[in-house]
Amino acid sequence: MITIIADTISSIPPSRAVELGIPYVPQIIIFGSESFKDDYEIDTETFIKRLRASAELPKTAAPSPAMYAPFYEKYSADGNTVVVIAPSGDVSGTLRGATVGAEDFPGRDIRVIDTRTVGSGLGSIVLQAHQWVKEGMDADTLVAKVKAMASRQRVYFIVDTLEYLYKGGRIGGAKMLMGSLLQVKPILQLTDGHIEPLENQRTKRRAIARLKELVAAECPRDNSACLTIMHGDALDEANAIAAEISTETGMPRPEIFNLPPAILVHAGPGVIAVSFFVKPD
Repeated sequence: MITIIADTISSIPPSRAVELGIPYVPQIIIFGSESFKDDYEIDTETFIKRLRASAELPKTAAPSPAMYAPFYEKYSADGNTVVVIAPSGDVSGTLRGATVGAEDFPGRDIRVIDTRTVGSGLGSIVLQAHQWVKEGMDADTLVAKVKAMASRQRVYFIVDTLEYLYKGGRIGGAKMLMGSLLQVKPILQLTDGHIEPLENQRTKRRAIARLKELVAAECPRDNSACLTIMHGDALDEANAIAAEISTETGMPRPEIFNLPPAILVHAGPGVIAVSFFVKPD
């Protein structure tokens, strides 16, 4: 038997993970002296309200090895296999927590995969892996297919303000000042597990139009693309983009995901992102 373990950076709603039977590990959100698990102790809507009102940027903490231990104990017993599908080790300590936690279970078949991605793309990989397990796929094949799928992912996103990237140390003060003065809307991409700039647009409207162009140019025209839209407190924009992409390309309407607090600490409210998987070379 194989059990998939995921975490909240995958953007899968906790209730959906429970419904599917996917063990789910939360990230920790820290406001001053208060800390919250972001599965049931704080949701995205509550987090954004506190974020907007907070004078200081909250912090995040990845799940500790001890948070994985009960899942490993339960699901890897009796020769069963656990596969942890983790977010990029370059942007989250989750991978390390899961890996270190597995060291306390020598001889157990626990496999931790760095998908090099975050958000709904990670969620799409988790959901596809869960389906493969239901179909009876063996562990070696499953791990190989998860890694192959992860290597084909594309993520492009727009932040509403550079403030949170600056506060979180993702850009320097000069870029923050210049971007604010010019009202630049950068399009960013996730490349091999870390954030890289793609290009700048002068308005958010132009940046969104460019996102749609990237989808039209690179995204396969079938369900294998697992095209999704992610947002933080921008549901109306996300719905409009989803409808426009479907109409303009003929693709199925993309599923929309709320980004979790652990991502919004760095991206901020108003972020819009697209995620999909290209065809194998």
